[in-house]
Amino acid sequence: MAGASYDGGLSWNRQPLPTSRCAGGTSVNGGDYERASDPWVSFSPTGIAYAISLSFNDSNSTSAMLVTRSSDGGATWSDPITLIRDTTQVLNDKESITADPTDANYVYAVWDRINNQGYGPAWFSRTSDGGQTWNAPRLIYDPGQNPTNGNQTLGNQIVVLPDGTLVNLFTEIDYVSGSYRASLKIIRSTDHGTSWSAPVTISTVQSVGTRDPQTGQAVRTGSGIGDIAAGPAGNLYVVWQDARFSNGKLDGIALSQSSDGGLTWSTPVEVNAVPSVQAFTPSVTVLSNGTLAVTYYDFRHDTSSPQTLATDLWETLSTDGKNWHERHVSGLFDLDLAPDAEGLFLGDYQGLATDGTDPFPFFVRTVSSATGPTDVFAFPPAMSTPLMMAISAGYTAKAVGPRPISSDAQKRIEQNLRRLTQRTHRRPQPPYRQTYPD
Repeated sequence: MAGASYDGGLSWNRQPLPTSRCAGGTSVNGGDYERASDPWVSFSPTGIAYAISLSFNDSNSTSAMLVTRSSDGGATWSDPITLIRDTTQVLNDKESITADPTDANYVYAVWDRINNQGYGPAWFSRTSDGGQTWNAPRLIYDPGQNPTNGNQTLGNQIVVLPDGTLVNLFTEIDYVSGSYRASLKIIRSTDHGTSWSAPVTISTVQSVGTRDPQTGQAVRTGSGIGDIAAGPAGNLYVVWQDARFSNGKLDGIALSQSSDGGLTWSTPVEVNAVPSVQAFTPSVTVLSNGTLAVTYYDFRHDTSSPQTLATDLWETLSTDGKNWHERHVSGLFDLDLAPDAEGLFLGDYQGLATDGTDPFPFFVRTVSSATGPTDVFAFPPAMSTPLMMAISAGYTAKAVGPRPISSDAQKRIEQNLRRLTQRTHRRPQPPYRQTYPD
C-alpha cells in the first residue's frame, strides 16, 4: 500500500501498489505475484515518486524487484517495471530506492541477491531517463564465498551527497571459522553508479537482539540493519542497534558520523536517552539547518507484568551529534499484541522523513482493534510543533571506543546473527510460509 497526503500529513488517502495479485497485479501489467514486501519510496526533485517492492511467490522460488512511479503525488501508480526476476533458488531481498536529489533523471535501486548457501552480494540498477528505462541489474559488491557458507550483504541503502557522489550503506555478515561476524560498510560512486570504490568499514555490529524483559519472548527488530542520512553540508550519519555501550548486556542506539564523504568515521556514541533499557529499530534524517533527528523504540515504561510489553516511540534531536534533546512521539502501546514472525514484529525498519525544518516520522505500532494487531501512523510536523514544550532536559551521548566484549556477550551477539542469517538463508527454499513468516 501507499499513503499520500496533500495537507502536510494531517489526512491521508491509500492506494494499493500493483506489485502483487491482491493489489491488482496481473500477468499483463507485470505484478503477477502472490506477495509483496519491503516497500520503499523516494521523490525526485521534480516531484515524481518512485516505489520499489520485493514481489515473490510462496508456492515456488520466483522473486523479483519491481518499480512503479507516480507523477501525481501518489494518487495513482504506473504498472510496475521488472528490474530482475529469478526463478531459481535465489531470493532478491531487502531493497531500497533513491531518486537523485541533484539530477532528476537518475534513480538508483539496490538490494541483496541471496542463495540458499547464504551468499548475498549487493546488486544495483539505475535509470538515467526519469524511470522510462532501467539498466540491466549487476553486482556492485561481492562479500565473498566459501565452500560451506557464503557471506552476505543486508540493508543496502544509497544516499547522494551534494556533489552527486553516491554512498551505499550495508551490513556485511561474514561466516568465518564456524561463526558469524557483522560490520557496517559503505561503498562510493562518483559516476552515478557506473563504478564503485572498495569498501570502507564504519564499525562492527554488536547487537544482542531484543527480548521481552519479563518473559524472554523474542522481539524481531532492525538489529541487522543500519540507516543512513546525508546532511546539506555533505556530512553522513549512520545509526544502528548495538550492545557495546552496556558491555553486551542490552542494545542501545549507536550513531557514527563522517565529515569527508564516508572515507573516515567517528567513534560510535549512544544516542538513546535511557541506556538502562533496551532501545531498537532506529531511523535517522537531517533537517535543512543540519540538525540531526533520530527515532527509536524503547521499554522505559514497561512494568513487571508479563501480560503486557509497554513500548514507546521517541524522537531525539541534536545539532552536533553529542548533545541531544528528546520528545515523545507515540505510546504507550502493548508490543505483546504484535504478530509473532520469529519474534514480535513491527517491521525491520521504520520511516523518518523531513519537510526541511522538522522531522516527519512514519511508523508502526500495535492497536487494540478487531481489524488487525498493527497500524501504520504518521507524526506530521503540524502535530509536533506544540510538543516542543515537552522536550526533555538535554543529555550527552555516551562514547565507547574499542574494548573487549565478554565471552557471554560475544555468544549472544553470535546467536543473534545466526537467527538473522537463518531467516535470510531459508527464504529461497520454498514453501516460504513455513520457513519465513513475515
